[in-house]
Amino acid sequence: MKVYTKTGDKGTTSLFGGLRVSKAHDRINAYGTVDELNSHIGLLRDQAVNGGRHDVLVEIQDRLFTVGSILATEPGNTKVKIPKLAETDLTFLEEEIDKMDTELEPMKSFILPGGHQSVSFCHIARCVCRRAERLVILLQETEEVDQLVVQYLNRLSDYLFVLSRKMTAELKAPETPWVPRK
Repeated sequence: MKVYTKTGDKGTTSLFGGLRVSKAHDRINAYGTVDELNSHIGLLRDQAVNGGRHDVLVEIQDRLFTVGSILATEPGNTKVKIPKLAETDLTFLEEEIDKMDTELEPMKSFILPGGHQSVSFCHIARCVCRRAERLVILLQETEEVDQLVVQYLNRLSDYLFVLSRKMTAELKAPETPWVPRK
């Protein structure tokens, strides 16, 4: 299989199923951002502080490939076999959030991103996840999208926020509260 096909040289690409669309199509923006998010999760997985979360982060990356496959498939095409998301994927994230949350101090204010480079990587991943969610919702305004995709991205951004707090605690990094100017 060649990496280059030259079929996209005029600004179009194929969805699973064969339909050609503009590379600027909402569907391409959505799954392209999910791909970007997956790369950020890989960067998080590579942080020493996340050594014990390797399997969780790999699971998330696998699910993001599933999300990308769903988004890269023509709406209504049932001939293409792609993996599916399940309610258990949401439950998995919720359980991971709950495990971390029980070990954290309760939040008393909004938190400014930062404190340690690894934590900053996590906040960037969270922001990319929120952008992916917004792009999927935008796509959903004109085309059918599996609702579990939106829910998964929503829950994943929550997971990434709690993970950033957990990483901050483990790294003994400062957690800077946002104190609005009066």
